[in-house]
Amino acid sequence: MGRRYDPERRQRIIDAAAAVVRESGIGGLGHRAVAAAADVPLGSTTYHFATLDDLLIAALRQINAEWLAEVESWVEGVDPAAPPADELARWLEDQLTGDRARMELEYELYFAALRHERLRPLAAECLDEMARMLTRLVPDATTARAVVALIDGLTLQVLLADRPYDREGTSAALARIMGVDGDNGPPAG
Repeated sequence: MGRRYDPERRQRIIDAAAAVVRESGIGGLGHRAVAAAADVPLGSTTYHFATLDDLLIAALRQINAEWLAEVESWVEGVDPAAPPADELARWLEDQLTGDRARMELEYELYFAALRHERLRPLAAECLDEMARMLTRLVPDATTARAVVALIDGLTLQVLLADRPYDREGTSAALARIMGVDGDNGPPAG
């Protein structure tokens, strides 16, 4: 019997890798587990992804691209007359009260870069791109990086410590970082 043409197989494998990590964490990721989840022969996973790092990289790229597309769409839709700190605080609240499993998956893969050196450039690219997008809302690139750091810190506190999200406190912290009074946007300079 000849080889069956299956142009979607590689993508199914990537999707399955993300699902395995969502359910079992990075430690549960293996070619056999992914092959079973994707309903493909084991050889297909190793054909498309020789190593587990290759598979993690593909999953992280996909998740980062989806996340950044959502951030880009949100940034484009922000009301320019609204206080940026309030808009960011509201957006973060939407993220943290939405699909928690998705947020956990994003951070699981993000932190995999601590142990998998080949993932670090992808994690850094995601952080850099998010900061770049936020420069449309904040005074400068340095401030945008500080905002990304605050967002990451608050997200981790909510996810790891089950702390409730404080929208008003977040808005006030963002306003301080951004050098605004919370009502009128960036200071005139």
